[in-house]
Amino acid sequence: MTTTPADGRVIVTGGASGLGAAVVSALAARGATPVVLDRARSEDTDVLQRQVDVSDSTAVEEAVASVRDELGGIDAVVTAAGVDRPGKLADIATEDWERVIRINLLGTAAVVRAALPALRESHGRVVTVASTLALKGVSDATAYCAAKFGVVGFSQALAAELAGEVGVTTLIPGGMSTHFFDGRDAQYAPGDDAKLNDPANTANAILFALSQPRGCEIRELLIAHEAEPSWP
Repeated sequence: MTTTPADGRVIVTGGASGLGAAVVSALAARGATPVVLDRARSEDTDVLQRQVDVSDSTAVEEAVASVRDELGGIDAVVTAAGVDRPGKLADIATEDWERVIRINLLGTAAVVRAALPALRESHGRVVTVASTLALKGVSDATAYCAAKFGVVGFSQALAAELAGEVGVTTLIPGGMSTHFFDGRDAQYAPGDDAKLNDPANTANAILFALSQPRGCEIRELLIAHEAEPSWP
């Protein structure tokens, strides 16, 4: 039976919670071999894990190399790790603002770069996770929008660079019901009546992209709750 990257060895950044955990769960249910790369420890003790801060490129390289060596290769990467620090540009500490860029954009690039030799060998796939705020800039989100706009540009350029070698899909999700919004000031947190997508739905979309037959690539995929306010 012909298999796809969705059936293989898949690194999921941010896989200990939120969208990443939903992707890990969906992959495991399919019979794939998900690998969690996250600063936090996943509660799923049956899954292979590497605790690493994706903003640390050297640590990422070491973690990805150890996964490749342990599993004998890598078939796909899903870059679900992400953070935000909403607020006016002048009010956010420089370190906090730059960390949003490091995790969302530079961390995405670091993991893909580290996995690239193995992905070329397996003719694998990458799914980068952007956001509806990669399509529309909004107030008090300069760091997040800059990072996610950057993910879209990175992904499009990467798809052109790796055409015929490694598949690249840019996922553009709307808001999801996860802990992403925890700890925010009330003005930046979804209200009780907010329409948020179930991360399991978004995870299924990622598996759909990963499960396409060789030669067919989904280059961009937008998924959101039917009442998503940030798109169009």
